[in-house]
Amino acid sequence: MIMNDDIEVLIVDDDQDVVDAYQHLLEVSGYKAQTATDPTQVLGMLDKNWPGVVVTDMYMPGLNGIELLDKIKGLDEELPVIIITGHGDIPMAVDAVKKGAIDFLQKPLQPADLLALLERFLPQRKQVINQRKTLIHTASNELNGDSPLIVKIRAQVTKIALTTKDVLIEGESGTGRHTVAKLLHKNSIIHQGPYINVNGSAITCTPDLQRSMISARSGSLCLNNPQDMPIEAQQWLCRFLLEQERQCKKEVRVLAIVEGEPEKVVENEQMLPELFYFLSQVRFSLPPLRQRSCDITPLFRHFLKLSCQKLNKAIPAVDKAYINTLNRHEWPGNVLELKNVAELYAIGIVKLTGQERSKPLDQMSSPLDDLVDDYEKQLIEDALYLFTGRINEVSSYLQIPRKKLYLRMKKHGLDKAEFKVRLSN
Repeated sequence: MIMNDDIEVLIVDDDQDVVDAYQHLLEVSGYKAQTATDPTQVLGMLDKNWPGVVVTDMYMPGLNGIELLDKIKGLDEELPVIIITGHGDIPMAVDAVKKGAIDFLQKPLQPADLLALLERFLPQRKQVINQRKTLIHTASNELNGDSPLIVKIRAQVTKIALTTKDVLIEGESGTGRHTVAKLLHKNSIIHQGPYINVNGSAITCTPDLQRSMISARSGSLCLNNPQDMPIEAQQWLCRFLLEQERQCKKEVRVLAIVEGEPEKVVENEQMLPELFYFLSQVRFSLPPLRQRSCDITPLFRHFLKLSCQKLNKAIPAVDKAYINTLNRHEWPGNVLELKNVAELYAIGIVKLTGQERSKPLDQMSSPLDDLVDDYEKQLIEDALYLFTGRINEVSSYLQIPRKKLYLRMKKHGLDKAEFKVRLSN
């Protein structure tokens, strides 16, 4: 049973009289509370986006407070848990705080102490959940698609964005690496700080990197291909990241983007192994579009819709044959290439097989026989480009019998073989 989101506090204690007393206290104080006397059932009452606080006793049969804390943290590391303990159990309570409890209170419980903790941590929890919901919506728009690979990336972004952890983002050009980096910055607690984008090849000495770090202070440094920096600069960055880790103080969040496989970069001695270690503790691997082919059609329609909205024009019809053409393409430029193709389609340019052709995007309003000769050749030629020389589909599109189409093509010197160009060329 998952609790209603209206419930703000879950009280866990095996003594029914105790939970009843706690519940009465909280409801009188204006909180909506629910109770559980069996700690083994608590996980079934929670989900990772529940916007409340758990208050649990330390000693209970079946599952003690620390064991329950571990299970709750496995569900959501940020879900706040308050431990209630007896005087003799303070060392265990301190251990619970080290393992992630937000605080502990001793028995006999002082109502004012509990209410003070709830007043402090409940608004924080609700803010985290609201941020997550906003981020999920934003990530779905920015990282569009339903393939398992991109769904996994979106979930990872949602989890990591709210932290300030350094990140390594790998993948081919055009897969959305910079989109992920910007999402991580815009949705972090340092989103009001600067976002500085620097290419490793532009850093020719350590002072260049130091100046970039100063510019990015209290914000994020998006470092493209850090392996292109001199070894001395890489060594300085290692020391900088180590010092931040030791002091538990984040002056600059580093979002490193590496094209290709970082391990090979390390093997080729282009990147220091210790720098790879620091950056890869959180790692995003962006899949190429060819590995998420089920997303090609919805991505094309998504970008087409956005382009038409910017142009303030109706969304044109998209022929099934053209969709099939898109799905057969290898997309070496990945999502960025597909976006460009959709934007061209929105203004009436069909980009196929390395060529750009204009075509009328609306359905033909009358048979071809009624059109003038000087326009006829252009219409047939455009249709041949659109359907890559497939006569049956060209005939259907132009509303003309195949035999008559061949005669018109012969008249205009058009050969279907000239339009059958391989998409990979």
